Amino acid sequence: MMNPTIPSRREWLRRTSCGFGSLALTALCAEESNTLAAGQPGNPLAPKKPHAAPKAKRVIFLFMRGGPSQVDTFDYKPELQKRDGQEIKAPKGIPTQRTEGVIFGSPFTWAQHGKSETWVSSAFPHVARHADKLCVLKSMHCDSAVHEQAAIQMHTGTFQQVRPSLGSWVLYGLGTESKDLPGFITINPPNIARGKDYGSAFLPAVYQGTLLSGGGKNEGPIRFIGNPEIPRDVQRAQLDLLGEMNRDLGGRLEHEQRIEGLIESHELAFRMQAAVPGLVDLSKESVKTLALYGLDPANVARYDSFGRQCLLARRFLEAGVRFVQISLGDWDHHNDLKKGLTGLASAADQPIAGLLADLENRGMLDDTLVIWGGEFGRSPIHYPTNTGRDHNGAGFTYWLAGGGVKGGMSYGATDELGWVASENRVHVHDLHATVLHLLGLDHERLTYRYGGRDFRLTDVSGRVVKEILA
Repeated sequence: MMNPTIPSRREWLRRTSCGFGSLALTALCAEESNTLAAGQPGNPLAPKKPHAAPKAKRVIFLFMRGGPSQVDTFDYKPELQKRDGQEIKAPKGIPTQRTEGVIFGSPFTWAQHGKSETWVSSAFPHVARHADKLCVLKSMHCDSAVHEQAAIQMHTGTFQQVRPSLGSWVLYGLGTESKDLPGFITINPPNIARGKDYGSAFLPAVYQGTLLSGGGKNEGPIRFIGNPEIPRDVQRAQLDLLGEMNRDLGGRLEHEQRIEGLIESHELAFRMQAAVPGLVDLSKESVKTLALYGLDPANVARYDSFGRQCLLARRFLEAGVRFVQISLGDWDHHNDLKKGLTGLASAADQPIAGLLADLENRGMLDDTLVIWGGEFGRSPIHYPTNTGRDHNGAGFTYWLAGGGVKGGMSYGATDELGWVASENRVHVHDLHATVLHLLGLDHERLTYRYGGRDFRLTDVSGRVVKEILA
């Protein structure tokens, strides 16, 4: 019987966890390691062979929280201007917030850009210069017009049951090539999905995203590994002691693999202490690179800058991180849409354009998939008392760039007012199936057995949108 005065190894691990190590600890402490249980030795995060030759090796997901209006950004609808002010009812049976109102013409001007003559509104002048890199999906649709439900579905495939996030499935399917960094990082994620947007659900917890937070307008810089109260050599001695204790116990204890996972999480955190601080320090980036992202060299530490997050995403991918997710919001413009969308687009426009240019300049865009979009879109109507748009999941826009998709093309269409996806419809499951395909993963074969059935990201549906593949 264990002496109650002597802490258990679990308690010892909890007490001696250091700083940012708790992030890795959270990601691994519930590890059941089905991989090991199935007799496959080694690290569950070790690189794995994809099902087919991949066109993309890594992903940046630019999530625009709140639902950006497709008819004011990338889905030009001249009919809105022609019928501005007319009363109209929504088509029946679609996921939209309001069912009737007044048609609201877009307050933005539109132009065609690049050799592809892609339509982009005046809200995104910098991104418009990269029109020939964009694959614009104009016929996206989902199953809900409620923020939380739609956001969870966009990240996990469903809102009806807690499921693993897209990034977790990617990490589960491919592992990671970095020994000193997590394979899946989310930077300042929104609270809208309550952590489900980077959670691993029933997958082993080792596959959930590692959250990097901190540094809002009134906070300090990004929080990373480090414990000023425990010198590095003392931390090393603690970890060595824990390893020795574990070896002495040999495998006699139940759930020994979980304990091993805890210890490995601390080892990863220890290694991250050397790797992460240099990655989040942008002082050595050239003035030219900082300018690409719209960053002021004299104030580059401003973490609330979306440009800083985009640059950090590129640096993490360069260092071997597989999947990076960043977000910007709130695009929930029920009132004064022109002012609200202009402000957010201004914050996002140059950093996103800079990211695309930087990836291309470094030879990374061809095998890096960039994804842009929100949880749903907006309706073409408004009430006479406001100048905004309400929620609409029946038709909205996403765009992809790099990573094996055709640039300079638009796929699918909504109706003449931009309300419903009407041509070459792309469901969330189809988007997920396509993303996995570009990474060399077959969405029907990437499964995990839980609760007596095999689960997958796309549930029992989804098709690869082959028409957009390069």
